[in-house]
Amino acid sequence: MEKQFKELIHTEEELRTLFGFPSELVERKMITYLDHNCSEYISKSPFLVISSSDSLGNCDVSPRGDMPGFVKVLSGKYLIIPERPGNKRIDTMRNILANPNVGLLFFIPGLGETLRVNGKACLVKDNELLEQMAIRGRTPLLGIGVEVEECFIHCAKAFKRSGLWDARSWAEKETLPSAAKIIFEHANMPGSSTESIEERLKESYTKRLY
Repeated sequence: MEKQFKELIHTEEELRTLFGFPSELVERKMITYLDHNCSEYISKSPFLVISSSDSLGNCDVSPRGDMPGFVKVLSGKYLIIPERPGNKRIDTMRNILANPNVGLLFFIPGLGETLRVNGKACLVKDNELLEQMAIRGRTPLLGIGVEVEECFIHCAKAFKRSGLWDARSWAEKETLPSAAKIIFEHANMPGSSTESIEERLKESYTKRLY
């Protein structure tokens, strides 16, 4: 890092000198369970990201999304996330086997405030639970169960600065990066093309969501 960056912060004391300390309100807003407010937020959320790391601390963050309320709150201390078909890398699940600590960030479109939930995760095969999360007759193979240790609302400053929910700030669609082109150039796989990868993506999005 020192080769690239000239000045680095090395201690929490240095950080506090720059940023100070949180207010009493910020300190007190964190709770250790899912109350009715958190449960309501999760029931309206169609999207979250989950962070995890392996036994060596190598980190990963991965999105999960479905109809609002796809994450099932089981009690004030437990929730479960259905594991839908993906790319079979199973990064998050492999990490959970090595290190159960996870962080969740729930989003509701149009709402700037997000819900942060931290806790310990496990991989769940309980058929009774999984069948309750079936879509189009397809039951998830697994669920990610989370024991809640911390949860709190995160302020909307990042969304206000970015204009994420403001369609007027969005770039024209034709100027956006092409996922197929990026995959083609990164994979460098003989016999493939941007067009063939685009077709594979379309088929996956239309036929293999569940």
